Amino acid sequence: MSPTAPAASITPTLRRRRGMTQAAAIAAVDQACRRLRLPTIRALVDEAVTVATREQLTYQGFLAELLLAEVDDRDRRSSLRRVKAAGFPRDKWLGDFDFDANPAINPATIHELAKGDWIRKGDPLCLVGDSGTGKSHILIGLGTAAAEQGFRVRYVLATRLVNELVEAADDKALTRTINRYGRVDLLIIDELGYMELDRRGAELLFQVLTEREEKASVAIASNQAFSAWSSTFTDPRLLAAIVDRLTYNGTIIDTGTDSYRLAHSRTAS
Repeated sequence: MSPTAPAASITPTLRRRRGMTQAAAIAAVDQACRRLRLPTIRALVDEAVTVATREQLTYQGFLAELLLAEVDDRDRRSSLRRVKAAGFPRDKWLGDFDFDANPAINPATIHELAKGDWIRKGDPLCLVGDSGTGKSHILIGLGTAAAEQGFRVRYVLATRLVNELVEAADDKALTRTINRYGRVDLLIIDELGYMELDRRGAELLFQVLTEREEKASVAIASNQAFSAWSSTFTDPRLLAAIVDRLTYNGTIIDTGTDSYRLAHSRTAS
């Protein structure tokens, strides 16, 4: 049986450093924060000391304020990294969406989706409507909200995804690529249905959807109703299977035919 390490104690350290000067203490805190990778505490410690003195905080209160500041900043930086890793083409937030410009979209539904319960369940989401009705804005906004909540998110255009899968298949790296798309909590496929896919491309896309079926969420946006997808997926059986995977237990939102961008531009002018 290996010996148990003795419990840590600060008392010997306090005895050794009782005569430390103020300058030495400041330098020691700075060095320790660097070694322990605590950049927020290092940046805020002087301000925290001033506040603690003014507010007459206890030692525990002072320490708690510093540690919570470090935790909050780490959460913020992690959130920014997840949003960046999602690969959004531009910044979009749900708070900027003008629901009055497109009354076809129910704001209560979108705000409920922003809570992320459908992602935890692995359910799909489909936004279907004409160009300019706000589909991409909502997809990116929901994806950003999900990333900020801690979900792993990936955004990709449908054509780019299919091209990547075809190249991976040619390079004998298809399994690794499908697994990479399978690991994220939310896969956002934008502009699905804009271009015809050959049978091979459609089959590869189907493999990605199958890998995620009932395990992890897929959100798509299309400018065509499902009944018109035969022009994109020419194999009827494959089309039926893809639609089934994108709609089972999912939410389908019809964003309508009136251009959100046009209405928003008119409002702003």
